[in-house]
Amino acid sequence: MDLNYRIVRSTRRKTLTISVERDRSIVVHAPQGMTEEAIFQLVEGKRQWLFDKVNHVQKYQDLPHAPGKEVVNGESALYLGREYAISLTDTASGGVEFSRRFLIPLADQLKRKEVLKDWYLARAQEVILPRVNRHADELGVTVVQANIADNRFRWGSCTPKDHVNFNWRLIKAPMFVIDYVIVHELAHLLEANHTPRFWNIVRAKAPLSEKAKTWLKEHGQLLEEDI
Repeated sequence: MDLNYRIVRSTRRKTLTISVERDRSIVVHAPQGMTEEAIFQLVEGKRQWLFDKVNHVQKYQDLPHAPGKEVVNGESALYLGREYAISLTDTASGGVEFSRRFLIPLADQLKRKEVLKDWYLARAQEVILPRVNRHADELGVTVVQANIADNRFRWGSCTPKDHVNFNWRLIKAPMFVIDYVIVHELAHLLEANHTPRFWNIVRAKAPLSEKAKTWLKEHGQLLEEDI
């Protein structure tokens, strides 16, 4: 069986690493100058491991959608790690409001999911991006650009041009999870690979990183929903 994979090259990277994303896609992170043939040989050497990862039922199975994810009265939606009730009602601003519950304007009831998603996107900009700057200062790294992205199967990414991107769905996770993902991506500006040095940086700046990884493993699918 053929192995389909995507190659991401970086001038900072000295060795090749391979990862299997939650959507079962294979991503090969390679040094800028490594040849296609060399990459192919290394990937082939991991063939059995990759097939095992891609077909790992418990980790990658398509789980049923969680209940309570319709934008209707009496249901709830996640925000910063907690579930809050949804109410369809008139709002003073005419837009979505949050006051220990989600207030969705009755005028928007035909596009309830869209307006709630827009609210999440705005909160992600307000909450996540300032924390990126704070953690970057603490780590002593320079971020050329930080963005909120709509990427269903990645929580964050770091580009060779020192841009960092974060999934807007993270705004539904607890703050210690958000901080872990931010620190994880910023640590790649200091160490491209997942070396012991890399994980030492992450653990030092995100002491709840193991708890955060466990939370994402157990609740990640809830974040992947639009609401």
